[in-house]
Amino acid sequence: MNKVKLSIVLFAFLFMAQSCKQKGEESESGAISTAKTIEENSKKLNDWFEAQFQEEMAKSPMMQTYLGVKTKDYGTWDDISSKREVEDLERTKERLTYLKDSADVSRLDKATTLSYRLMKQDLENEIEDFQYRFYNYPVNQMSGMQARIPAFMINMHRVSTKSDAEAYISRLNGIDGLFAQLTENIKIREKNGILPPKFVFAKVLDDSRNIIKGQPFDKSNEESTLLADFKGKVTTLKLSDDETNQLIAEANKALLESVKPAYENLIALLERQQQRATTDDGCWKFPKGDTFYNSALKRTTTTDMSAEQIHELGLKEVERIHKEMQYIMTQVEYKGTLQDFFKYIKEDEKFYFPNDKKGRAAYLKQAVELIDTMKSRLDELFITKPKADIVVKAVEPFREKSAGKAFYQRGTPDGSRPGTYYANLYDMAAMPKYQMEALAYHEGIPGHHMQRSIAQELKDIPMFRKLGGYTAYTEGWGLYTELLPKDIGLYNDPYSDFGRLSMELFRACRLVVDTGIHAKKWTREQGIQYYTDNTPNAESDIVKMVERHIVMPSQATAYKIGMIKILELRENAQKKLGDQFDIREFHDVVLTNGAVPLNVLEDLVEEWVVSKDKKKKTES
Repeated sequence: MNKVKLSIVLFAFLFMAQSCKQKGEESESGAISTAKTIEENSKKLNDWFEAQFQEEMAKSPMMQTYLGVKTKDYGTWDDISSKREVEDLERTKERLTYLKDSADVSRLDKATTLSYRLMKQDLENEIEDFQYRFYNYPVNQMSGMQARIPAFMINMHRVSTKSDAEAYISRLNGIDGLFAQLTENIKIREKNGILPPKFVFAKVLDDSRNIIKGQPFDKSNEESTLLADFKGKVTTLKLSDDETNQLIAEANKALLESVKPAYENLIALLERQQQRATTDDGCWKFPKGDTFYNSALKRTTTTDMSAEQIHELGLKEVERIHKEMQYIMTQVEYKGTLQDFFKYIKEDEKFYFPNDKKGRAAYLKQAVELIDTMKSRLDELFITKPKADIVVKAVEPFREKSAGKAFYQRGTPDGSRPGTYYANLYDMAAMPKYQMEALAYHEGIPGHHMQRSIAQELKDIPMFRKLGGYTAYTEGWGLYTELLPKDIGLYNDPYSDFGRLSMELFRACRLVVDTGIHAKKWTREQGIQYYTDNTPNAESDIVKMVERHIVMPSQATAYKIGMIKILELRENAQKKLGDQFDIREFHDVVLTNGAVPLNVLEDLVEEWVVSKDKKKKTES
């Protein structure tokens, strides 16, 4: 090659090298620019999410208290008027418009994209569901305000200072105004054809009358529920006797001048409605009741399953679980039919604690021991664990007659109030020993306490996701965690495993009975009979469940549908990953994004499986 040609080749090479360098710099610069844009857009949207949450919290003194936040509104109540609902709708529409017009989804990071997706769906659902805002019973035996308000004062309103005690009294004084809005809401519903069935009234009237029994409402020797709570809290403060006595006197006055008339007016309204109530139980009786129920199922399950599909799924699950129960019968060498076995465990005293103070104390003690044992085994199943503590309590006497079997109340994000597992010990025949393990795992650890505490302790997601809930996810997780401890060798006693199955069976029956009542026009009595024929549960347990179906359409379908989906996702991941499957990592995927709809959960698990599979191929 001559010198001229060599010079030309060398020049071309240098030019290409320089060009490549420039393109590389431009590419790198572009990547940096894009990454910066994504970071800025994501921060902007997350700041907006936080602003919306703070706006909501500022308008809800009760939410502030639930979260352990004390502000100038500590002594006030939420506005529950129908006017406020209309204002909330307009704000929801404005938020949806902002999301659609201002957020560039293609320029958001992964976590913020999911937040966008969830917020958009929530807002759209709120707008669509506004037409059904009256399709509920504000006063009912499960979560009605007649019991929820005193429970809030007892369990949520902390008194650490004199001003907290004054805020307590302020809230007592505000109950009359709050209940005026409540009674107006009840009247609006009746005008719209929404009236609870007859059985509800005796229970909520009993709750209401219990609150205004005892001092200062009458001359009995016992203090009323709220006075006893206030005195118990205020006497722990370091105040002079005069200050303490003055606060108690003001509380007595508020109870007589606000709480008493509030409950008396509510009782009078409920007594009048009781005369007009019927025994029609399903929401099919509402205007457009069928359409409402289908919508409720969609929201509860986060699927498109029809009432008929859910009903049939329930029947199949009942049949499957019965077969598993029959296997346990052979393990314990019981001779007889499944119905005989149900009768045996219902009637044999060895399966129950005594129905007295000692029996209740023994139940609570053993429940704590079960949770403590599970705590010590968590590393075998989980990477992320909650920092928040959990306590076990009996449901308070004033509401134990009507409240459900057991439930969980989340703690505060700052840990100042622990999570609480409530066990209803009103009827010890409804709380058998053989169900204790499964119940403690579901409501406590690794169930609701882990899921909800981990969610609100997450660092990189907005508050609406930390505190949000999708019933199929949360209750599906709870039911899944009843089964999970078997993976590490718990449920050593066959009767405890039978108890686990009996609780799963109860949830399978829920699919049948909920759809039976609300889509097939079953009566309350038909629902009770189905449970009686197919489960070993106590009569009181069964009656409460059927009555829960009636006042909370669709809610009870979430458990089995959510559990089935989580198990399905786990099984699919195990098949695809083989030896690479780590159950602790799977649980991290399920728990560390907060509550999500089931279709979103499926996407998250699939992303994890694909990433694990890619890593495996790269390493090999």
